[in-house]
Amino acid sequence: MSANATRTALSRLIADARKLVVFTGAGISTESGIPDFRSPGGVWSKMQPIQFQDFVSDPAKRREAWERVFTGRAGWVGREPNDGHRAVARLVAQGKATCVITQNVDNLHQASGVPADKVIELHGNASYATCLECAERHELDELKDSFLKAGEIPYCRRCGGLVKTATISFGQQMPAEPMARAEEATLACDAFLVLGSSLVVYPAAGFPLLAKRNGAELAIVNREATDMDAYADLVLHDEIGPALSEAVAAN
Repeated sequence: MSANATRTALSRLIADARKLVVFTGAGISTESGIPDFRSPGGVWSKMQPIQFQDFVSDPAKRREAWERVFTGRAGWVGREPNDGHRAVARLVAQGKATCVITQNVDNLHQASGVPADKVIELHGNASYATCLECAERHELDELKDSFLKAGEIPYCRRCGGLVKTATISFGQQMPAEPMARAEEATLACDAFLVLGSSLVVYPAAGFPLLAKRNGAELAIVNREATDMDAYADLVLHDEIGPALSEAVAAN
């Protein structure tokens, strides 16, 4: 099937869906200049991830983690949504997509106009921080000056506990509430659209097959092949922004 025919098929799948779930990975945000994690030149090829237990137990690792945040070394935030994010936002605004399940931490779905309660963040959010003890939210701008000017590692203003960006680190337990919401949405959908995920990180990568086994249509749009392509009803190896924009505009 040609690329044009596949884009047409994607448009048709979206049009036929009554309860579409959108599932996004790093590939949708690379078009905004956000680096992915595992490819050559990605984040983890340039610096090793800091394990959750090391952050908690080692002040030096904690300081390194905050240095990455406030110098922008990881590059996870501070970019603008692209055409792919905006096309997803249109699907939500139209009532076509019930929610967006995302592996990303860049806050770009919310920035594109998707209501926060429609975004299920499996790996958290890098645009703010939370206390590991009481879950108090802390804005990064409130913590930045004291760290950069005085070298003060952030602690919670409410309870004095350790503060960490609201992301799920390696070795940290997956959040139960988003996982439960994602499972519920997946089981209720009749079409599941994967955008820009290599589908190798579990348990998040299990949702597309869960949808397929529950009778939903499965479409995968990713630049590279994935191990789940053989299970999908539609596979499109293409740039996400142009492909999805075209498919949504046709509806």
